[in-house]
Amino acid sequence: MKPNIFDIATKELNQDAFLTWLLQYADQKHQLSNPKLNDCGKTFVTQLIKKQIVTFAEEINKVEAGRQWENIDVWAEVNDKYLIVIEDKTSSSHHSNQLARYKENAEKWCKENNYEIPICIYLKTGNESQSSLGHIKKQGFEIFSRLDFINLLDHFKDIDNDIFTDFYERLIRIEKSNNEFENKLIKNWNGNDWQGFFQFLEKEINIVNWHYVNNPSGGFWNAILNWDYWNIYPAYIQLEEGKLCFKISTDPDELEMPEDLTRGEIRNQLHKLILNQAKKFGFEHIRRPDRFGNGNYMTVCIVDRENWLGADNQTIDKETIIKILTDYLNFLRKIISEPKKDSI
Repeated sequence: MKPNIFDIATKELNQDAFLTWLLQYADQKHQLSNPKLNDCGKTFVTQLIKKQIVTFAEEINKVEAGRQWENIDVWAEVNDKYLIVIEDKTSSSHHSNQLARYKENAEKWCKENNYEIPICIYLKTGNESQSSLGHIKKQGFEIFSRLDFINLLDHFKDIDNDIFTDFYERLIRIEKSNNEFENKLIKNWNGNDWQGFFQFLEKEINIVNWHYVNNPSGGFWNAILNWDYWNIYPAYIQLEEGKLCFKISTDPDELEMPEDLTRGEIRNQLHKLILNQAKKFGFEHIRRPDRFGNGNYMTVCIVDRENWLGADNQTIDKETIIKILTDYLNFLRKIISEPKKDSI
């Protein structure tokens, strides 16, 4: 495989540069010097605007684009009428109230310059959970995804330009690696495979969220399958890559702890309830953790990877896994919703 500049220059700033470069090519003055890139740039601009104005059908004539205006990654003025602001992300996600601030600044500028309402775009070439993307949309940003970009560039893949080709081919490889989990031995899974798997689960069982947990022991990809309540305590199932964990939250931001109970006592009661009921319902693979924690979020029982996902030298059976996870979810919801003599 030939060297690819975007495999070497992987930071978001370099992707910002490509976006700005392609947007600048949308200006009519480049129609004669490079008609294919001009056409691609115009199509890109049109698709961005149509994310927010679905009926948009104007011809693109004038485009000015740049980077880092009011901390916004990429901006473009189109036809002296539209302002596009792009929050560009590869693997990272949004933070704090940055999107609301960017939208407010863009709206103020548009009002002062007699432009239409700004086109606010969250462009993501990596992966992000549907829960997180839903939060972004609530802040007034539309999503332009990796697949959106691939579908756009695929129509212009005959463009003879190394910058264009390198960016396009890198997106194709990222998308391919995202789907390799289906045919890869489980023991060879990496972060890309877990992300692809969690995206599959989102479509099948409507999970709450997934993301990367960075911790001193090296971190892991996790997915929260549900968020139900046992009395006042959130009780849920979390996939921590290989382990399926039954967990409880005693986070003071979510509940007020009783004065007569410690975290350890609450954890032990739910542990006892799950194990006792597991025997009655025939869930023989649910077991005690190797050790108990005593933090805000505690694992009370686990199921080892080979008993829900598959063994090291296997590939996954997606239908079987969905059934197993659904069964565990239904089991947990049933036992925490019914009063028991050994519950709180």
